[in-house]
Amino acid sequence: MTITDTPANSPFRGSGGIDFSKTDGLVPVIIQDEQTLEVLMLGYMNQEAYDKTVQDKIVTFFSRSKNRLWTKGETSNNFLHVKNIALDCDNDTLLIKVKADGPTCHTGSRSCFNTGYNHNFIFELQNIIEDRYTNPQEGSYVNKMRSKGLNKIAQKVGEEGVETVIAALAESETDLINEASDLVFHLLVLLREKNLSLETIAKNLESRHK
Repeated sequence: MTITDTPANSPFRGSGGIDFSKTDGLVPVIIQDEQTLEVLMLGYMNQEAYDKTVQDKIVTFFSRSKNRLWTKGETSNNFLHVKNIALDCDNDTLLIKVKADGPTCHTGSRSCFNTGYNHNFIFELQNIIEDRYTNPQEGSYVNKMRSKGLNKIAQKVGEEGVETVIAALAESETDLINEASDLVFHLLVLLREKNLSLETIAKNLESRHK
C-alpha cells in the first residue's frame, strides 16, 4: 500500500495519507463550491496531480482520456481555486472546496450535474452583495443602500420584517414569498454592513442547537 504524505503547505484537512494504490494510482476527487456547497464536478488525481494542486492552489486532475495532467480552466480560464482539501475515512477519496472563476461544466453550466436550480443560491447572493461592496457599481441597489448608512439599512430590514408578517397573516402565498425574499435580501446586506456572514449565523445556530 502506498500512502502519500501531506505537504506542509497543504490546505489538506484529513488525517493520515492518501492511498493511491486502490485504483491504479488514481483517486476520485469531488469538487464542491466553498460558499454554496454545491457539487460542481468529479475528477481524478494521481500523486503528481495532487502535488501540483497543492503547490499551485489551483485544481489539476489527471485526465484519463488525455492521459496527462489537466488543469481545470487551462483553455477556458475558469480555474478552480483551492480553499480546503479533505480526505475521506478510507483514505481514497478527496473532497476539495473551491472558488470557481466561472462555470465549471464544459457546457457552460455552473455544475456538471443537472440539479435544476442552485439549491444554495442564498450563499451566491451573499457573494454578489460582497462583490458590490468590494467592486461598487453605479446604479447598484446594494451600493445605494450602503451609501445611506447602517441606520437606514437596519430600518429597511425592520420594514421588510413587518411586511412579511402582514403577508403571512392577510395576503397570498405569493405575497409572502416575495416579502420573505425581500427580508432575507436586506438582512444579508445588513450582515455585510456589520462584517458578518451566513456562515457565522449558521455556526451560532449549530452551537445553540447542541
